[in-house]
Amino acid sequence: MKAIVSKFVMILLAGAWLALPAAAIEIGDDGLHKPDWLRDTFKDLPEDFAEATAEGRRVVLLVEQRGCIYCRKMHEETFPDPRIDALLRTRFYPIQINLHGDIEIVDTDGEALTEKKAMRKWNILFTPTLIFLPRELDASRSAIEQAVAVMPGAFGRGTTFDMLNWVLEERYLNEDEEDFQRYHARMIRERNDGRTE
Repeated sequence: MKAIVSKFVMILLAGAWLALPAAAIEIGDDGLHKPDWLRDTFKDLPEDFAEATAEGRRVVLLVEQRGCIYCRKMHEETFPDPRIDALLRTRFYPIQINLHGDIEIVDTDGEALTEKKAMRKWNILFTPTLIFLPRELDASRSAIEQAVAVMPGAFGRGTTFDMLNWVLEERYLNEDEEDFQRYHARMIRERNDGRTE
């Protein structure tokens, strides 16, 4: 009987731990989450790209909107994963863009326009959307035209971690051998087999 009570108490404690709210992430005046790994820039993408390149990082544009439950899910459940957090802090240069924002940005093709006009130009409909830029910019093309990968919607930790690594490993250069879906499936198998973390 004592063992049953002990198990019951452990189950209750585990349930209480799982029910604890995620660490609070600051919300800005624009209603968007503001983790400390975001880059606060003037949103001049060619200048941001030059700075990221000088730091040896890859530019990722994170498109969000106020009240987006899927954005909240990514910020509370996916991005805090220690593996993802480490990559965003050390290997990427994350720039946040507001789907309905009025802040001026300069696109990679040099066009200056508001965030919301840029999102219409890029045909972005869903938030969150992660847009990964190439290692070298083509100044005649918009960011979306030269993106090496676009991740529309909220995804779990495994998919997001694999996408970040697929971009860092430049797998997009030879998708005939292993596109993202095949790469992701292989990573899942390897994790299940205990070959990767």
